[in-house]
Amino acid sequence: MRFGILLNHQFSRTDSLAARLGETVELVTAASELGLDSVFEIHHYLARLQTPQPLTLLARLIPASGDMELGTGVYISTLAHPVHIAEEVATLDQLSGGRVTLGVGAGYRRDEFRSFAVNAKTIGRRFVESLQVLRALWSGQPVTHLGEFFQLEDQTISVLPAQPGGPPLWIGANAPKTILRAARIGDAWIPSPNVKPRWAIGNLQAFRQEAQACGRLKQIRRYPILRETYVSSSGAQAEKGAGRYIRDEYLHYSGYNLEYFETRFGDLRQKAFLWGLPDDIAAGIDKLAAAGFDHFIFRMSWLGMPFSFTIKSLELLVREVIPRYR
Repeated sequence: MRFGILLNHQFSRTDSLAARLGETVELVTAASELGLDSVFEIHHYLARLQTPQPLTLLARLIPASGDMELGTGVYISTLAHPVHIAEEVATLDQLSGGRVTLGVGAGYRRDEFRSFAVNAKTIGRRFVESLQVLRALWSGQPVTHLGEFFQLEDQTISVLPAQPGGPPLWIGANAPKTILRAARIGDAWIPSPNVKPRWAIGNLQAFRQEAQACGRLKQIRRYPILRETYVSSSGAQAEKGAGRYIRDEYLHYSGYNLEYFETRFGDLRQKAFLWGLPDDIAAGIDKLAAAGFDHFIFRMSWLGMPFSFTIKSLELLVREVIPRYR
């Protein structure tokens, strides 16, 4: 079983970005020293909050992260050319000594698609073709690809990843059709942090069945899942410590055509998040682990939350929960 953190590097426009990024480095340093296995980042453009770009930030975190896996959860690959992604990520993989995992997703925000002149109706096909080109480029062989969206003629990238064949490609997907697609083209499926356990478990079974049908099940070696997580010494302290901040975060998300995050927040908090006492967190992990999930990536901070709250929650997680699985 592996455990990591998902950085919530989205900050109010009134915050000092330098100060918040300094806290981010501190958090990763603490996570490394406490023995966590991985650190992942989110990705967006043109956000209403200050949202640093993940690959640049991951490069800064290399010295703070020890031997932790460095990943994106997820990078919106439909908004960039695969040549750009291939060389940027290969450079990061070399800098980190081969510690990168690239989680990718097709995206969902309409303003991002419009601003990048990407037709939202084609993102599924664009996503698949982009990953085909990306894998081909990481092979190190000359690539000729004359596709619907990308054209290359006998081209070789200038930087190869440290990992032969390139970093693992984890696929973010939140619909049954795209989860099955992930089984056909990805090295793992990474569910969002707000999906309910029953939904995640059912779709993990479907993912495995599709991978088996495609003859790819043996290639799927990891079963990660993102989780909103706050650990406290009492339920009341959990609500007082982090309740308002995660609620504010989800109210922000509701402005991106995700209104159900506002109308159903209470239901999500109760059924989808890992929230409360160490025993509560462990019970949630146990349920998902029994279904096959084996890499838990916890997001433990939200919009405006004091850094000290995150550190206390992380320390409780490492001291009271994770030892049960090691």
